[in-house]
Amino acid sequence: MAGFRSGAIAAAMLAALLPAAAIAQAAATTAPATQAAFDHRAAQLVDLFKGSIAYADYFDPHFQTAVPEPQFKTFSAGLIAQYGDPVAIDRATRTHGRSGTVQLRFERGVATVLLDVGPAADARVTGLRITGVTVADDGFDKVAAEIAALPGQTGFLVAELGDRTIRPIASTNPDRQFAVGSTIKLYVLDELAAQVTAGKRRWSDVVPLTHLSFSSAATANWPVGTPVTLQTLTNWMISVSDNGATDTLIHLIGREAIEARMRAAGHKDPSRNIPLLTTVEAFALKGDNFVDLRALFVRGDDTAQRRLIEDNRKRLILANVDGISFTEGPRFIESLGWFASPNDIARLMADLRTRRSKTLLAAMAINNGVGPVAAADWSYLGYKGGSENGVLSMSLLGQRKSDGRWFVVTASWNNPAANVEAEPLVGLVTRLLALAAK
Repeated sequence: MAGFRSGAIAAAMLAALLPAAAIAQAAATTAPATQAAFDHRAAQLVDLFKGSIAYADYFDPHFQTAVPEPQFKTFSAGLIAQYGDPVAIDRATRTHGRSGTVQLRFERGVATVLLDVGPAADARVTGLRITGVTVADDGFDKVAAEIAALPGQTGFLVAELGDRTIRPIASTNPDRQFAVGSTIKLYVLDELAAQVTAGKRRWSDVVPLTHLSFSSAATANWPVGTPVTLQTLTNWMISVSDNGATDTLIHLIGREAIEARMRAAGHKDPSRNIPLLTTVEAFALKGDNFVDLRALFVRGDDTAQRRLIEDNRKRLILANVDGISFTEGPRFIESLGWFASPNDIARLMADLRTRRSKTLLAAMAINNGVGPVAAADWSYLGYKGGSENGVLSMSLLGQRKSDGRWFVVTASWNNPAANVEAEPLVGLVTRLLALAAK
């Protein structure tokens, strides 16, 4: 399992940072030499993505350490599979120092590339980030066809949110239940915000970190009992999908309260998520240390499943998670985890918006999932993604800059037979967002 994370769902990017000394050295170079170095490396981007330039000749050692060559080749192959072969450089603009923006044209789209060139004599590249791809003459029907062509099961929805309405604009399989990984954490956020509104809690309340979990980006190895605010836990849970923060919040605000909020928010098949598993419980049951319990859990009804979780609460803990089980393919993604349809997520996003909580919206906007270029047409853009082996989910709530209207864009991809790569769905969802912005 890939950690029920959302970081991998962020806009496709590759970047390495220069040390401070190198930055100072770069500032001292002459403008003509700087321009020439940037232009030279920008012009080589087509050959780089075609594989005509050796990886080590183009990128400096810092970048190679941060982004190993196999990772870059996978990234490049995903771009080419989606947008065709690289064709030409449409424009290269140096913005400051040895950094700038390049418009790299593929057969079926133009990628915006942020490029940083190092100060060394060989002027190798220290940072490369693709922040978005624009597809000419794009349309919802084209994107829908490409989403449908992904291996496994897929579904998506683009809808406008009114005060009390959800108006579908484009969709495929909008009522199908998909495994959505960490997207389920939005229900935790929804219930916490409701309790704050009711005066039961405050975002500034300080609570102990009580439950550690597997694959936690922020709280890994933190001491149990560390005092943190509810807002801090929320920001971790949403922006970096931290599992320890999530499990602490679930135990604090109540599993059954979150389940009730899920029903109230309009989930059409809540039994799929009852009892609402904590992340560590899901990891434990999916792993090889609890084969007997897993079989009982999958066969049981809601009452039996809740009893099993309660009876084994001292066993289903981080110390007993078999992490080795999650190093290969999908693990029971059709029967064990968290599930929602695109329409369920749209109703949830509508519920979150009606709370009118600045703290809630701010947490969702920390990591917008698609990068600054894709977000340029939106005055607000909030995001939550979810992933594990064979599962990928992306959901965005946005207010369109041109007219202030609100939209939801959500897509899910499940493949019980094989792992799924982030790049194809990131590109497709980015295109859906661009179409919704028009």
